[in-house]
Amino acid sequence: MKHLLFSVLLSTMATVGAQAQQPIYLDHTRPVEERINDAISKMTLQEKIRIIHAQSKFSSAGVPRLGFPDFWTDDGPHGVRPDVLWDEWEQAGQTNDSCVAFPALTCLAASWNPTLSHLYGHSLGEEALYRGKDMILGPGVNIYRTPLNGRNFEYMGEDPFLTSTMVVPYIQGMQALGVSACVKHYCLNNDEENRFNVNVKVSDRALHEIYLPAFKAAVQQGKVWAIMGGYNIYNDEHCCHNSITLNKILKNGWQFDGVVVSDWGGAHDTDQAVRNGLDMEFGTWTNGLTTGASNAYDNYYLAQPYLNGIKSGKYTMRELDEKVRRVLRLFYRTTMNPQRQHGFLCSDAHYDAARKIAQEGIVLLQNKNHVLPIQLKQGARVLVVGENAVKMMTVGGGSSSLKVQKEISPLDGLKARLAQAGISVDYARGYVGDVTGAYNGVTTGQNLADNRSAEELIAEAVQKAKSADYVIVFGGLNKSDYQDCEGHDRQHYALPYNQDALIEALAKANRNTAYVNISGNAVAMPWKDKVPAIVQGWYLGSEAGEALADVLCGDVSPSGKLPFTWVKDLNQVGAHALQAYPGVWRQAGGAQTPGNIIDEEYKEGIYVGYRWTDLKRQQPLFAFGHGLSYTTFKLANLRADKAKMQRDGHITFTVNVTNTGRVAGAETVQLYIHDQKASVDRPVKELKGFNKVWLQPGESKDVTITIDNTALSFYNEAKGAWNAEAGVFEAWVGNASDNLKLKKQFVLVDE
Repeated sequence: MKHLLFSVLLSTMATVGAQAQQPIYLDHTRPVEERINDAISKMTLQEKIRIIHAQSKFSSAGVPRLGFPDFWTDDGPHGVRPDVLWDEWEQAGQTNDSCVAFPALTCLAASWNPTLSHLYGHSLGEEALYRGKDMILGPGVNIYRTPLNGRNFEYMGEDPFLTSTMVVPYIQGMQALGVSACVKHYCLNNDEENRFNVNVKVSDRALHEIYLPAFKAAVQQGKVWAIMGGYNIYNDEHCCHNSITLNKILKNGWQFDGVVVSDWGGAHDTDQAVRNGLDMEFGTWTNGLTTGASNAYDNYYLAQPYLNGIKSGKYTMRELDEKVRRVLRLFYRTTMNPQRQHGFLCSDAHYDAARKIAQEGIVLLQNKNHVLPIQLKQGARVLVVGENAVKMMTVGGGSSSLKVQKEISPLDGLKARLAQAGISVDYARGYVGDVTGAYNGVTTGQNLADNRSAEELIAEAVQKAKSADYVIVFGGLNKSDYQDCEGHDRQHYALPYNQDALIEALAKANRNTAYVNISGNAVAMPWKDKVPAIVQGWYLGSEAGEALADVLCGDVSPSGKLPFTWVKDLNQVGAHALQAYPGVWRQAGGAQTPGNIIDEEYKEGIYVGYRWTDLKRQQPLFAFGHGLSYTTFKLANLRADKAKMQRDGHITFTVNVTNTGRVAGAETVQLYIHDQKASVDRPVKELKGFNKVWLQPGESKDVTITIDNTALSFYNEAKGAWNAEAGVFEAWVGNASDNLKLKKQFVLVDE
């Protein structure tokens, strides 16, 4: 026994001794800020500079002497991008960097399901961990201001409340694993064309009510660890080093304690980068050889120029230590986190997650005569038409380009499902769009070449359609230049590649025609009234074909709701109606004039999306929040738990939802607030709550939505603060922004 006690004593003393010798910055029992202080005190000036700028295309240096490893980022709008060469965009040729492609974020937003958003972030985080990534450059939360924005597919729609609600669980799901999310592109980065030259002019009210809420929610509710600045300019300063958006709003106003990361090439000035809130600089386009440096990364604005400025006394250590503090805080949350978990790549669970998200995001826009779902009758004949039925969509688009382990096409998904029911599937090309399939060395391996004329392609499809029981047309956009892609906006609202003529001809030839639009944007549909069924199919990733087959065949009842207003034409978009897009160049020559700036004034102010169509009393093609099901629902008996709400209180609304149809399904109850009288102009209504409910046939459930006075507030420009005015409000409840039949009045009081 004595020997045992003595051994325990020696062991305890050894442990205590080891702890006593361990530096504070490595002691996990000490507070993080204390550890950061200790680390900073031990770092050299050169080490401090090294960790605030890139050392390769997607990495920054750690502090090897102190045990801090290098920090690795990667693009990840809807999957972990393949590894690239050290300082090139071309892929490195790895064999273990394939991934699961999750649906694009427009699809996630269309699910109106925050639980799926958490699953999305968690699943993507596990893939990132396996690949050795410490930060994923996403999610994107820029507002859908115009349907021409080439990058809308990476974002979550037009409404600040919906986007705010969906981004928070995504962040939480990812960061719980010790992988940092990096919310982008902060801020006002709402179009791609001339994105480096655009100087946005916007009212403070529109800035705070429309364009900032999702970022604010990411910071204050999601506790995001990183934010990426946008390429664009605001108030004549680039957003990657903007004194108002970064220092005044983000860091001082919202108390953001994470890092501000430059977009790749988004830094332009050392003085502004030092003083205006940039913490980590990535991707700056320098050429070290012509400037006398052996390493281009040494020439970054926050590299040697910053070091020289400190040595000369131009800059103080105060700004540098603040940047280092934030970067070290990021290290402790990720690479130095002892609770960090292990990752998984291309697991069954990840494919299941991708399929589930896709299923819930698919939107049934129109279904006349109950054309859908496809009736699974033995011997039926289904014709699939369109390039988008076979074209891989995971390659291309810019930062969203992925190298996937698999991508099931809509045609293959339908073939596999219908074969189970003994239904034959034929295919006709219908149109030829983009036959390429390569981006930065990632290739699809597809040969989509077809030299037939548009007339020949349509004639073949029509001939086959005449003898088919169903015609399913897969069209829309793709991720080619001037479609849905990074770096360019769309040049027009119409469908490309002569698709309108094809769709109209097929609808005339077969009354059971369904059109599936593959895109991240709305498109013009001049043939809408001639096509019985219309489905929005998004970019669905690896499980695209499986998920679409699930919905088209009725295995899953669609439950997606539009996250943006689907306008008839661009005149129903405020930015276009007011000729406020793309802006006015300051000098002649446009983008070809070096240093030229294009001023883009957001003349529509707060009236974006349904707020604009409500203001102008316009009926869009499909309303924000619209989405049908294979069953029907009845909403009734709206009530509130009180008639008066105190300024510091809340109010809960309850509505009964019944599945009145014959199949199981889900409905999303949407609550909008109408301010009956205000001292400022306010939208007719604004989304302030929603709740998705699943019901069996005949089943009823009460659904509750609770709000507080933030749902009643507007941004007061004179006070520079949010303000909820006492008075009478109405809650409007329904299942789409144009179908709000239930209304309940209540009063906000100060007593």
